[in-house]
Amino acid sequence: MRILDLFCCAGGATRGYQLAGAHVTGVDIVRHRRYVGDEFVEADCLALDPEWIATNFDAVHASPKCQGLTELNNDKSRHPNQIPATRGLLRAAGLPYVLENVRNAASHMIDPVALTGTMFDCHMMTSSGQRFDLERTRLFETNWPLVAPADPGSLHPIANVFGGHVRCRSGEYRTGKGTGRTVDFPGEDRPALAKALMGMPWASMGELSEAVPPAMTEYIGRQLIAHIRASREAANDPSAPPTQEAA
Repeated sequence: MRILDLFCCAGGATRGYQLAGAHVTGVDIVRHRRYVGDEFVEADCLALDPEWIATNFDAVHASPKCQGLTELNNDKSRHPNQIPATRGLLRAAGLPYVLENVRNAASHMIDPVALTGTMFDCHMMTSSGQRFDLERTRLFETNWPLVAPADPGSLHPIANVFGGHVRCRSGEYRTGKGTGRTVDFPGEDRPALAKALMGMPWASMGELSEAVPPAMTEYIGRQLIAHIRASREAANDPSAPPTQEAA
């Protein structure tokens, strides 16, 4: 199964689809030397030819830049919203797609499914044996029926990676009494903690700050591949009932 990963960065989403069994080609406007995909194309994602996409791939994942939408950015004016243009490209290609973005992008997305790190047991352990779980909500818009797993929540403090740091904002580990200051794990190997938390041992701190955890796209990829195979089997079965579009 061939999946195209647009705005791939270092390949957090890519690795998940690979674990689900796909061959993944990444596209980004700059080459990331740590990119883990099977192939890479250096190009402006929004300038790609939809026909080229449709001819060479079975499905598309896209994570357009979120800086203009994330709640952590106080200057959103410098970053245009790329979601509408990305959706237009995906629809023009006519393939099953996954359009991902941050929680604050919900109003710009169509019936997105929310996934969190706690759904997939994403976590890290400090040198003292303290466990921290990853929350990191991400939204996924699809043109096929994606179903989210149950979220068991967390019995442990929540940590995240943003702004090039791994930080904790919950419970007794939060500092500043509401001022927004956060524990940054002094004395720990913070890059190692961040890589374990995200499940991306190859990535830099900056890349981790923007990445989709591979556990999320492995889960999505298994559903996506099953959907594509079932659709093809139905299309090749003359006894199958017609789809609503064909009826």
